[in-house]
Amino acid sequence: MTNAPAGYEQATGKIDYTFTNNYMFHIILQENELVLKGLISSLLHLPVEDISSVVIKNPIIPGAAIDMKEFILDLYITLNNNTELNLEMQINNLFNWPDRSLSYLCRTFDNLCRGQDYHLTKPAIHIGILDFTLFPDIPEFYATYKLLNVKNHHIFNDKFILSVLSLKEIEKATSEDKEWGLDTWARLFAAKTWRDIKMIAKNNEILTSASKSLYEYNSDWLVREQCRAREDFECHERTVQKRLAELEATLAEKEDTLAKKDNTIAEQDETISKKELRIQELEALLKNQITTPN
Repeated sequence: MTNAPAGYEQATGKIDYTFTNNYMFHIILQENELVLKGLISSLLHLPVEDISSVVIKNPIIPGAAIDMKEFILDLYITLNNNTELNLEMQINNLFNWPDRSLSYLCRTFDNLCRGQDYHLTKPAIHIGILDFTLFPDIPEFYATYKLLNVKNHHIFNDKFILSVLSLKEIEKATSEDKEWGLDTWARLFAAKTWRDIKMIAKNNEILTSASKSLYEYNSDWLVREQCRAREDFECHERTVQKRLAELEATLAEKEDTLAKKDNTIAEQDETISKKELRIQELEALLKNQITTPN
């Protein structure tokens, strides 16, 4: 897809389905190897010329319907025949991403065939491109995590890696991030209009190719239908999550109210008990005064 589809140069206005639609994200990276290699190069800080092969292990047929509830749209990739890589575009913050991504990474790391020695385990890398800030208290544009010693920071295993790219924190890109073009990729993914897309991709062959692919698949009715279905599913997911959060908040409020009532009742019971004890003391004193002669 190196030639611009008819109408690309004249395209204006809002983009119907952007790179943050993970069906669109999957199709473009699956069908455009130039773009896939370029993105991987930036994310892994690996020169493009060092990428000899990229094999997508879960390809989908462009425009073919998938089960939105069961099909994972992350890209499972074998890189250079020696590294297992997962790429994920995630726009909904379901507040489970750390556990979820770690679960996916663990499955990827378990890549030995029966009988193979453990030292043959391929490096496993999970990279999440998130349209939200994962840790609001410590916002970061691009973060990479490894297993390491908490005292001296010695890396326990260099084959188990998890990275996060936040589209909401582009202004926090470091000089190294910019050197590898990650801030430009992030702006491309976050762009909402054709004007912005073309300005960002200008004079960059790989980004221009990605933009042309985006235009082409936005013009493909079958792909558009699957992108729409994905957006409907994610909208439903957000609605369910919002409703769940509201119910949990209501439940917490009611539990707090009940707890306060229980405390009030407990305090009242304690007060009554003290008064009853005082009455008993006074009655005993009075009885003692009556029965004791002067």
